[in-house]
Amino acid sequence: MPHLGVPELLIILLIIIIVFGVGKLPELGGALGRSIREFRKATSGLDEEEKEKEKKD
Repeated sequence: MPHLGVPELLIILLIIIIVFGVGKLPELGGALGRSIREFRKATSGLDEEEKEKEKKD
């Protein structure tokens, strides 16, 4: 996958602003943050389960 530079990121941001509008950006950012947090919790839970299984074996 090619690296994204500043011009590419600006174009993506512009498209997001056009599609969702400026007013929705904080709401979308919050939802994205919550999603990432939940994903991290779920993956850390899986790691802990694996460690517990290894200890039992």
